[in-house]
Amino acid sequence: MIPWVHLGTAVVPGDGGELRLMQRGTEFSIMSGAIELMSSRLSGSEKALATLPCERLKARPRPHFLIGGFGMGFTLRAALENLGPSAQVTVGELVPEIIDWARGPMAHMSGECLKDPRVTIALGDVGDLIRAGRESYDAILLDVDNGPEGLSRAENDRLYSDSGLAAARRALRPGGILAVWSSARDERFTKRLRKAGYDVEEVGVRATGGKRGARHVIWMATAPAKG
Repeated sequence: MIPWVHLGTAVVPGDGGELRLMQRGTEFSIMSGAIELMSSRLSGSEKALATLPCERLKARPRPHFLIGGFGMGFTLRAALENLGPSAQVTVGELVPEIIDWARGPMAHMSGECLKDPRVTIALGDVGDLIRAGRESYDAILLDVDNGPEGLSRAENDRLYSDSGLAAARRALRPGGILAVWSSARDERFTKRLRKAGYDVEEVGVRATGGKRGARHVIWMATAPAKG
C-alpha cells in the first residue's frame, strides 16, 4: 500500500486546531486530527453546492456569488463553469495555507480558477463578509467545517446561528439563495432556516457525484423576493 505523506500543516485561527495536507499517490486529503474534512476522491456534493444555485439563478444577468471556504476548489470551479463572463465570485478563506496549497502541491487540480478575472480571494472570516453585506450577493455558498455542527472551530457556529442566518438574509439580494453543505442531516437547522424566513429545500447528494456512496446534504434556502 502506498503510504500517506504529510505535505503541510496549518493552524486554524480562533483555537480551531490544526489542518494537515496529506498525499498518497495522486490522492490528497485535508485532515483535522483523525477526521478527514476534504478528499480529492470525493467532489460530487461540493460541486453540487455551486451547480444547484447556478441553475436556479441562471436568469440573473450579473450574479455575485460568495463562497465560504475554498477547500480543494471544487465548488469554485463548478461555479465558474456554470456562470457567465459578467459574474463575480468572492471566496472567503480563513486559512491562508489552503490557498497556498491550491497554488502549490494541488495546482494541477486548481487549474486556472484562482487566476480567473471573475474571482476575488478574500483572506479572513467569511462571516465578516456576510455581516458587512447589504443585498450584496445573489448566492452565498457555505462549505465551512462539516456543516452546522462544526468540528474544527467554535466560531463557525455563528454562521449557522439565528443571528448568522439573519445576517446572511440581509446580505442576499431579493430571491437570493443561501446554500449550506453538510456531511449529515440536521432537522434542527432546517427549522432554524425556516424560522429565519427562508423558503427551504433539503437536497440529498452523493459525495461521489454518482449513484452510490455517502450521501451529503445541501440546504437551498431562498430569501424572500421583494413585492
